[in-house]
Formats: sequence, structure tokens, C-alpha cells
Amino acid sequence: MGDLLFIFVSALLINNFTLSYFLGLCPFLGVSGRLVTAFRLGLANIFVMLITAVCAWTLNTYILPFAPYLRLISFIIVIASTVQFVEMAIKKLSPELFRALGIFLPLITTNCAILGLALFSTNKGYGFVEGLIYALGAGGGVTLALVLLAGIREETRILDIPKVIEGTALNLIIAGILSMAFMGFAGLFSGG
Repeated sequence: MGDLLFIFVSALLINNFTLSYFLGLCPFLGVSGRLVTAFRLGLANIFVMLITAVCAWTLNTYILPFAPYLRLISFIIVIASTVQFVEMAIKKLSPELFRALGIFLPLITTNCAILGLALFSTNKGYGFVEGLIYALGAGGGVTLALVLLAGIREETRILDIPKVIEGTALNLIIAGILSMAFMGFAGLFSGG
């Protein structure tokens, strides 16, 4: 149980995909304008990561030992089809969210955090349960990063910000400070 907790906390805080590995920056900077939208995209990311973890484990266990050269292309196909499913479901269940996410929902397909999850869990040799916990922690970490940036961006709208750093410059400064803050979690756990 301690190993599962370590995997989860490590993916959530210590090795946060967005703020430590700098994966998934496109939706991080693009969709984090509103708190609600950022949270919902984070939930979509968690769902896609969980499905990707299950599919990656299945592929690694039953198919890829016989054709390891298909690893990358099979992961990309799984991610693209999962994102298409999520996009259709969101369009049907929440047209407002679908419009709010705009181009960033299909961009989950090319989100390197999703592909990174499949590759990292494979390289770390995680089994089924460990892979799911890792996906949940990684998805939670991406969601945490999205929500933190969105909350700060919402607060900065009411502040008197100098014109020089408004917009993208301010977002990058905030993202850098958040990244440095997350570096402080590196000493949270000692050991493996």
C-alpha cells in the first residue's frame, strides 16, 4: 500500500507532468483562463489517462512482447481513439463545455502528457494496479496545475497589471513560479 501511495503522490506532486516534466503545456496555457473550464478539461485528461493506462498495460502484456516495434504507434492509436470518444461524449453531454474547450479538446490527442504516461508507465514496469494509480496521480497533477493557473489568472484580471507583462508574459511568469514551487516537493519522500 505504501508503494501505491508513493506512486500516486510522486505523479501528483513530485514529478508533476506539467510543472516538473513540462508535458501538456498547450492545454495548460491555453485552457486555464477560467477555473470551471480548466477543471473540466482536467477531468477529461484524467479519464483519457486512465483509459490509456489500461490500454498500455494490455498492449504491453499481450501484444507488444511479440512486436515491440509497434509500441509507439499503438500508443498513439489508443490515445487518438480515446480522445475521439471523450470528444463525442462531451459534445453530447455538455455542448457548453464542448464550445468552451474549443480546439483544446482535440489537442488532448497530441498532448504529450498522455503519451508520456504510456511510455513512463511502460519504462517503469508498472503492473495493472500501479499503472492505474500512476495515471490517476498524473491526471490529478495535470488537473491541479490547470486549476492553480486558472485560479491565479482569474485573480489577476481584477489587479492592475503593467501592460508590459499582461497576457502571455504574465502566464509564463506564473507558470514558472508554480514550477519552482513544485520543485519543493522533490524532498517529500526519501527512497525509491
